[in-house]
Amino acid sequence: MKNKGFINKIIPFSNVDGPGNRLAIFFQGCNINCVYCHNSETINQCIHCMDCVVNCPTGAIKAWEGKIIYDEKRCTECDQCIRTCKHSASPRIKEYSVEELYEIIEGYHPFIRGITVSGGEPTLQADFIIELFKRVKTLGLSCFVDTNGFFDTEQIKELIHVTDKFMIDIKAIDKIEALCGCQMKNNLENLQYLLSLHKVYEVRTVIALDYIDVENTLCKVAHSLKHYPEVLYKLIPLHITGLNAQQKAKIQGKIPSKEYMEALKEKVEKLGVKEVEINSFSTR
Repeated sequence: MKNKGFINKIIPFSNVDGPGNRLAIFFQGCNINCVYCHNSETINQCIHCMDCVVNCPTGAIKAWEGKIIYDEKRCTECDQCIRTCKHSASPRIKEYSVEELYEIIEGYHPFIRGITVSGGEPTLQADFIIELFKRVKTLGLSCFVDTNGFFDTEQIKELIHVTDKFMIDIKAIDKIEALCGCQMKNNLENLQYLLSLHKVYEVRTVIALDYIDVENTLCKVAHSLKHYPEVLYKLIPLHITGLNAQQKAKIQGKIPSKEYMEALKEKVEKLGVKEVEINSFSTR
């Protein structure tokens, strides 16, 4: 198969990317740029600017005929290359065929319940993931998609069909452009569509004060979720872990208090959502 997937990293064992122990695959490329993104190195493709070459302490990154060459064996994952990059990319991206990824997943098969594709935004590589999921399902593993919610349902219709469950972010309802740097506003409609298919495992909203319309967002999500008691709604307080200096400056003073988060949880529960959790693991 000629189709290749651009992969940022693979985490063999994760217990925060869906139910049970799961293998998580982070795809490269995203269609938004959130001010608080802690996976910002997954947004763009490497443009081979060479800035990271001189900063690599182990020589794992080298220049060859105008392109970056990455030697995984020399890499200590110090992330100096990621800190150096000014383009929200990484020189450590690898291309995989479906068969190559399948062989990796098969090796962990006895120890995992399923796989979760994340990113970045995995739906941008839908054709590749469709073929991967079809192959992985022969192992009896469940297949989840972790998405930012901004996609065209018609364009990924087959991906939706072969996906067991989606983990979906609702970033905001009205303030999307300021928060995400995009004008797309179909995330709530996409959530409602996936809910109608019983394809949603969890929904997440990062509480970034002033950046999102908190009351409106939570009320509209709650209105959708109250009819689906099996779906978990995670409220995530904004945090600075893993952010660069520029990101930290943008979110200064926007972090909610513990008391505020508890009040939001209570409000959402009163609106009829059965499963609500305050969780600080992710601000993808």
